[in-house]
Amino acid sequence: LTGREFDNRRNRAQQLQKTISSLGPAIIKGGQALASRPDLMPSEYLDELQKLQDDVPRFSNEVAFATVEEELKMKFEDVFELIETEPIAAASIGQVYKARLISNGETVALKIQRPKCEDVIALDLYVLRWWSGVANFITELLNRDINLQSIIDDFGELIYRELDYEAEAANAQRFSELYASVPDVFVPKIYSEMTTQKVLTMEWVDGTRLTDSNTLKAIGLDNEKLIDTLVQCSLRQILENGFFHADPHAGNLLACADGRLCYLDFGMMSYAAPEQRNGFLLAVVHIVNRDWGELVRVYQRLGFIPEGTDVTPIEVALEKALPDVLNADITELNFKNVVGKLGDIMYTYPFSLPPFYIAIIRCLGVLEGVAIQVDPKARIISEAYPYVANRVLTDPQDELQEALRRLAFTSDGRIRWDRLESLLEEARDSSGYDVTQALDQLTNYLISDDGEQLLNDFADQIVETADSLGAESAGYIMDAFRSLSENDETAAVKMSRIIGILSQRLGSDAKNDDFEQELREGLDGALPEPTPTMQKFLRIATLLGARGSNTDPSKFVPLVRKLGQEPRLQQTAGEIVAKLGERLLSRTLRSFFRLPPPVFDGRSGRQTFDGAVGETK
Repeated sequence: LTGREFDNRRNRAQQLQKTISSLGPAIIKGGQALASRPDLMPSEYLDELQKLQDDVPRFSNEVAFATVEEELKMKFEDVFELIETEPIAAASIGQVYKARLISNGETVALKIQRPKCEDVIALDLYVLRWWSGVANFITELLNRDINLQSIIDDFGELIYRELDYEAEAANAQRFSELYASVPDVFVPKIYSEMTTQKVLTMEWVDGTRLTDSNTLKAIGLDNEKLIDTLVQCSLRQILENGFFHADPHAGNLLACADGRLCYLDFGMMSYAAPEQRNGFLLAVVHIVNRDWGELVRVYQRLGFIPEGTDVTPIEVALEKALPDVLNADITELNFKNVVGKLGDIMYTYPFSLPPFYIAIIRCLGVLEGVAIQVDPKARIISEAYPYVANRVLTDPQDELQEALRRLAFTSDGRIRWDRLESLLEEARDSSGYDVTQALDQLTNYLISDDGEQLLNDFADQIVETADSLGAESAGYIMDAFRSLSENDETAAVKMSRIIGILSQRLGSDAKNDDFEQELREGLDGALPEPTPTMQKFLRIATLLGARGSNTDPSKFVPLVRKLGQEPRLQQTAGEIVAKLGERLLSRTLRSFFRLPPPVFDGRSGRQTFDGAVGETK
């Protein structure tokens, strides 16, 4: 009303943070949850609320052990022996002891809930819900379609899950079933017979925090590998199974002595349904592709933007706010910057973010925070894109195949070779990538009814590229022989070296990049530089045959058999051979009679010469 709200924002945000810090555990957790809501709060408030921490006093051992005895119906000393007499950690809901089981001597982490915790949180939630009703009235006056009471209800459901340690135990067991088999990931065992709603008994894990770089280095662990394991496992959680750890901060992660990454604290888990997971992945694809119209449509389909909203201003705002992800400087690509820019738009326009999206944003934001503490150059978007490229290239779901078509092909059906090469380049760095699956998806589209026009255009491009490659290769081979004949001794030495490289690398599992570099060094000076068309062809061929992509050559056999039996491809292949034969004959005849080489006119199969146009001869 006074026009000074923007100027006072930072001060008001600091005041809010101090006020919330002095209140109950549910309100503190509510403030922490608000720190992940760019659609509700301006960026100044988000920055301050992210500083909120659980800062609560520890409760006495007598009260804690009485809770254990009441829950387990056994004397504490009959079940547990304390290894350390005081709690090793305390938070707003409970505190943790290091103990030993009397029955078998195994070391465990014993988490005990704070007394009357549920009563305190229930009162906090009641107060929050009452005030959210007042806030709803104010937002309606401001023409903002935000139901704050429903947000408090979602938050209340989340915090009540954290209060139930049996639910946390079930989360841990499900997490173990899904992800314990992931290479270099460890999930501690739950002792179900000694777990209740207020007591949780879990296997004790000795480990080092990922942010303790000095200790990790001293015991010989690779912190960059640990971060890569964390990022790849988190992406698999969010985008494959949908059941994910929603709070992977440094205190909930340990590096084991054997190099495995250990997850702890499974109270805050979340789930994204398949259409939600695909929607999030598609949003990443459209941001990379700078396809703002499609990005807005994904947001509408996910329920972020109300139906009937004029989305043109949102598209313009996205265009101005977000960097070119493929070409942006590394400093622009941190997740916080991108989410911050998105958040400004979501606060300005009528966005309403569902719980699953908030959980993903929080998870990825926390992930990047941990990664940056370990490696200041780490960027979650850059780390995630190989996985995204892998999914887009190999996943048969219709939505993801549509994303592939938008990324790899233009609107008129032409192949974006540079973008396809980029996808193949990125995907091969993703664990589990299989290039035969990517080829299978591409060819499925080519032989479908939707791909008929693309198949025709693709055939024309093959003819053009092969014709150009053939002409360039002929000239290249002549130049190569000329080079060798003019520099016999040097060329002989270099060719001997090349033969040595080839013989040594047969059967080797080394990366193609290393092989290419060795071969390039061996050829340097012995042969002329390959033409641009040849370089593009060789690069694509190298990527499709990358050994680092977990690809068994025998997997290509069914693909080749399928293509060979497809009538549409047989017909197209015949047309390609015929056109190439015509062009080869024309080039040969014109070369024989010392005429200028022909210039061909696209699909017509016609050539131009001396200012006229005629059929290929």
